[in-house]
Amino acid sequence: MIDTFVHQGKNDVVRFIQITDPHLFKSEQGELLGINTHASFRQVLTEIQQSDFSYEFVLATGDLVQDSSDEGYHHFCEGIKTLNNTVFWIPGNHDFQPKMFEILNQSNGNINPKKHILAGDHWQILMLDSQVSGVSHGYLGQYQIDWLETKLKEYPDRYSLIVLHHHILSTQSAWLDQHNLRNTHELENVLLPFKNVKGILYGHIHQQVDDEWKGYKVMATPSTCIQFKPHNHIFTLDTLQPGWREVELHADGTIKTQVKRLQQAVFLPNMQEGGY
Repeated sequence: MIDTFVHQGKNDVVRFIQITDPHLFKSEQGELLGINTHASFRQVLTEIQQSDFSYEFVLATGDLVQDSSDEGYHHFCEGIKTLNNTVFWIPGNHDFQPKMFEILNQSNGNINPKKHILAGDHWQILMLDSQVSGVSHGYLGQYQIDWLETKLKEYPDRYSLIVLHHHILSTQSAWLDQHNLRNTHELENVLLPFKNVKGILYGHIHQQVDDEWKGYKVMATPSTCIQFKPHNHIFTLDTLQPGWREVELHADGTIKTQVKRLQQAVFLPNMQEGGY
């Protein structure tokens, strides 16, 4: 239980929010493809606070910082404090893990480093590190595979939600799908014997997905900054607004979820950009 966080749910439904891919910079004026990522992140946090969704914790699923800066991670810590709920996190391909671990683990706020969450009486959440240092695609190393299998064996009666950064379903965009999780077959083989695995949640692709893979509910969530337009084989930005995801885990194993996007501000990228 050393690496496990026990979340005592208030009722039979566990509610949380996912935020992903803020891409913060050292400077609060830093822009990614024309969008001030600090401003869009802060606006997402503001509208989450104003919403009537009664969530119990937050999952931050990677690419928290764009430029590997200490200040970027400090900006994340300061911003996320405003939500006043426990925040669990995993790295994305843009994160610099030495600084990420040091700063987030030493934060005096609401950030928790544990990757295994016993959520209420019926669920467990397993947060995986799919980062491969120096490249954009993802891969689950042997330690991650073994850890996942161990936790699934330890709690076979709990429904399971698997969380990682990289995507497993095609976006129908050649430029983006080359940056996917490279060993989905190994993930599938680990999950196959465990009938209570219900969903897989990720970020990375800066777009919404609500689909199915091998019988599992698959969800991807918009970035808090720029959005990538799906079904485009060359790099293409979208004018959809930054967002986040609300998730409900029910006692019967069902997952109810919806994506929310900013309503009170507009962030538009530089549509002439050809990549990043």
